[in-house]
Amino acid sequence: MATRRGFMASLAAALTVPRLTWADAGSPSFLAAAKRGDDFVLYGLDLRGEAVFSVPLPARGHAAAAHPARPEAVAFARRPGSFALVIDCARGLVAHRLTPPGGRQFNGHGAFSEDGAVLYTSEVVAETSEGRLGIWDAAGNYARIAELPSGGIGPHELRRLPDGVLVVANGGIRTDPGDRRKLNIDRMRPSLTYLDPQGRLLEQVDLGAEHHQLSIRHLAPGPDGEVAFAMQWEGDPAEPVPLLGLHRRGEAARLCPPDESEAWAMQGYAGSIAWSGDRIALTSPPGGVVHLFDGRGGFLRAIRRTDASGVAALPDGLMITDGTGAVSRIGAEGLRPLQRFDLAWDNHLVALG
Repeated sequence: MATRRGFMASLAAALTVPRLTWADAGSPSFLAAAKRGDDFVLYGLDLRGEAVFSVPLPARGHAAAAHPARPEAVAFARRPGSFALVIDCARGLVAHRLTPPGGRQFNGHGAFSEDGAVLYTSEVVAETSEGRLGIWDAAGNYARIAELPSGGIGPHELRRLPDGVLVVANGGIRTDPGDRRKLNIDRMRPSLTYLDPQGRLLEQVDLGAEHHQLSIRHLAPGPDGEVAFAMQWEGDPAEPVPLLGLHRRGEAARLCPPDESEAWAMQGYAGSIAWSGDRIALTSPPGGVVHLFDGRGGFLRAIRRTDASGVAALPDGLMITDGTGAVSRIGAEGLRPLQRFDLAWDNHLVALG
């Protein structure tokens, strides 16, 4: 029979066990999903592009969310998804498997609250593509607490801003829950939506009738409260349109075209976006190109890279992953390959911190 003295000794021992940090997982700087042969894997990469850990996934991954303190990552299935795995990156174990409620589907992205107590997940009502944000108790055992409207149809990426506000990229596309056919291209309505942590709508911006077929997909908060967003064009493929937008709360959104000579290079598809210092980068896997802009949305240059996929900020540049397995750096000297793996990187490279 357990004694009180024994219980207190066990409790004291438990309290003295040091909490694991990201250093215990090899101090990764980035998370990225990949396909390796017939397998799917989540990797942690350092600033040199070297792998510091890898954890198998049950199916194709998309993006991930890193806990701000614990060495935990939530790996999201490619949309529409039925799983999100909470991975103990220090031990290489799946700590929790999150499943959306009946009639809901994960949509590829999520974000933690600043203190790490809550996980927000991008979701849709399967039959209608109405947007939802799932709320999960990350401080405990990741039980689902509630859900909130996302403010639109087909939300994809969501990000937490420094003031705690959530910004959501509502893509505006209704899709078939089974085969992902797009059902409302002629009447889609994308929006950039700002919510407080309790889900109250603070502001919503659309792109107007002329650009209602520009699906807002991915987000990159800037250094001074502005948000850059990447889009995918669902209209006439012969019509070149800007795929980068900038928005500051209280103002209208601004679309930022590339040079005329680069107007078709991305083939209407911006895959990932990152903001590093005074540079913004968009990647296009089908176009095989990275477009660089300044912080005001002025086009700088294009860099050709086959199947350019993930992009994230470095202290002095940008890190790029691609479908050929390469990890490269973009700096003042241009693009420089750092590492190459025998795999294909998926869409995103997620920076920790």
